[in-house]
Amino acid sequence: MKYNDLLKVAFKSLLANKRRSFLTMIGIVIGIASVITIIALGNGVKQKMISEFKTSSSGEQTTEITFDGKENTNTGFTTADIKQIKQHFAGQLSKAAFKKDTSNISVSDASVGNTSVGGSLTLLKAPLPANKLRYGSNLSQTDLDLNQHVVLLSLRYAKKVYKYANNALGTAVNINGVSYRVKGIFKQSSYNKYSADFLLSSKTYYAGVKLNEANTLKLTVAKGYGASSVTKKVVRYLKKHGENRHVGNYSYFDEGAILKSISTVMDVLTYFISAIAGISLFIAGIGVMNMMYISVSERTQEIGIRLAVGATQKNILWQFLLESIMLTVGGGITGFVIGWMLSSLISLLIPYHIHAVVTFGNFLLAFGVSTAVGIIFGMLPASQAAKRNLIDILR
Repeated sequence: MKYNDLLKVAFKSLLANKRRSFLTMIGIVIGIASVITIIALGNGVKQKMISEFKTSSSGEQTTEITFDGKENTNTGFTTADIKQIKQHFAGQLSKAAFKKDTSNISVSDASVGNTSVGGSLTLLKAPLPANKLRYGSNLSQTDLDLNQHVVLLSLRYAKKVYKYANNALGTAVNINGVSYRVKGIFKQSSYNKYSADFLLSSKTYYAGVKLNEANTLKLTVAKGYGASSVTKKVVRYLKKHGENRHVGNYSYFDEGAILKSISTVMDVLTYFISAIAGISLFIAGIGVMNMMYISVSERTQEIGIRLAVGATQKNILWQFLLESIMLTVGGGITGFVIGWMLSSLISLLIPYHIHAVVTFGNFLLAFGVSTAVGIIFGMLPASQAAKRNLIDILR
């Protein structure tokens, strides 16, 4: 018999007992799905680590240091800070520069009407969500793009200065010597960019401004130096010599360390689940072997007829072995698809925007393992079927 004929016969035999074939496949599906799920999530963590520390073509890495000042303090980094950092870390840093802040920028020189106030501002590139606006009009995209001197004032300040919030509409707000017209009143949110006191256009705020201070410092680490270690050294230096060290705190969020910890946990989980999956696959293999033994005993007459019409022992061996392999490979591919889908769903619940990554190598792993299970646990029943004696069968 040709191999394509053997495949057709094997496939029809499996379809003849759909329920038994399905139940036998479940163990394979569970084992492969669990392994693919954890491997895909582990790949996602590693990819996230690579993207977080992506280097330029010259091998340089960039990191950021932020300044968290006390209420109503000036911005944390000055040109003097940058000059000192460049001198002290000349060989380790190729660049140190201010990063334009956009959220909750501290403001000390501000006035609403005739009242001097302090607070914070957030710079917008898109209009404020409509549900946060209380009075007046929102900043349109045109206002944000065309350098219009208009501002949204917080409800808190509007009531504090004018008693009735809508009285603040159309009045003047002065921020760092620049006058803006109040176009709308918004309600502040907690712990996000809308917790600021003033909202205005980023383009308007930075128009023609050369930064002399900022709350975020962007560092470019020279090739050959660890970005994390160098940045930590700079933070320690600033805590001792920074211009505003007495009115705030310098910090560096080492996301790489967090991701490495997650990666370690994922590796441990991979080994643990792989061990469980191995047990599941072994039990599933025993199930496959048991099913094939039952199939051989039930199809004694079929085997005898095939031998009588000229089928060889090799033909019988391959027929039953192919049935076993098709059963386990079907379970393996199904498990691969389920594992892919499950890992994608789980990744939606994981922080740091980690996405499940399934590679062609993972598919080959699922295919190879399921094929191996089919061969290993299907060989003995297939051999028993092939060794059946025609005379014994006819008796």
